[in-house]
Amino acid sequence: MANLFAGLESLGLEGLNSEEVFKEEKKEEAKKEEKRELTEEEKEAREEDFIFDKNFTCPVCDHEFTSKMVRTGKVRLIGADDDLRPIYQDVDSLKYDAVLCPKCGYAALNRYFNFVMNAQAKAIKENISANFTFKQEEGKIYNYDDAILRHKMALACTVVKRGKNSEKAYTCLKLGWLCRGKRELLMKGDDSLKEEIAALAEEEKECLENAFTGFKEAFSKEDFPMCGMDQHTMMYLLAELAYRTGNPEDAKFYCSKVLTARDANSRIKNKALDLKEKLTSKE
Repeated sequence: MANLFAGLESLGLEGLNSEEVFKEEKKEEAKKEEKRELTEEEKEAREEDFIFDKNFTCPVCDHEFTSKMVRTGKVRLIGADDDLRPIYQDVDSLKYDAVLCPKCGYAALNRYFNFVMNAQAKAIKENISANFTFKQEEGKIYNYDDAILRHKMALACTVVKRGKNSEKAYTCLKLGWLCRGKRELLMKGDDSLKEEIAALAEEEKECLENAFTGFKEAFSKEDFPMCGMDQHTMMYLLAELAYRTGNPEDAKFYCSKVLTARDANSRIKNKALDLKEKLTSKE
């Protein structure tokens, strides 16, 4: 390659070559890129900064233990999926919603954990505790496998204690969201994970199907608010779950219920309108 600085030797400038032209700019760009990448890595590595150990007393066996929870004041909500799955910056808070007693195996979503009747505690001891063994997680955070296991235990306990349909449905919904979260994480990897990604998609769909069934049963039999949702939010959620699980007629039914409700808030009506457009486009 010719040297752009050829001829300047006569002026006393020696040792310059063509590579020097943009060398400093390239150095600066490299520094910026390195700084950007380090910032992203630091964000990913600092999930533990949002986590703390909360003390619990098991209502089934009275064992005192800690469970990792999210410092809610530190996480920032940045969006939500159409089925209302919240998306937070830096940490998936959904991973920390199931509380599991490491001694007897009783588990439940945090909002339900302390509410256990005597007959329910007896059922847990007989059907869960009798054969339960558990090795405490060693990491500073819960990974998706830890979280999915905890939520499956919560679902098993809810079934055993004959919890309300809404509690079973809500647990299924959160379990489905966790499967989606893990699937999205694996999709950033290589092609060797295709089978696991496909299996997670199937598991997510099964969870959402069960959530739809449970919420549909609870809708006519339980009081509102339900799982923190009012009647119109629940109707929209039923519509979206029906759409996602291949039940367009049910989706249209609940969607129309939201759109014709005079007292439904504008946010939910707008989401129902978006869903109606998706349903119409597939006809």
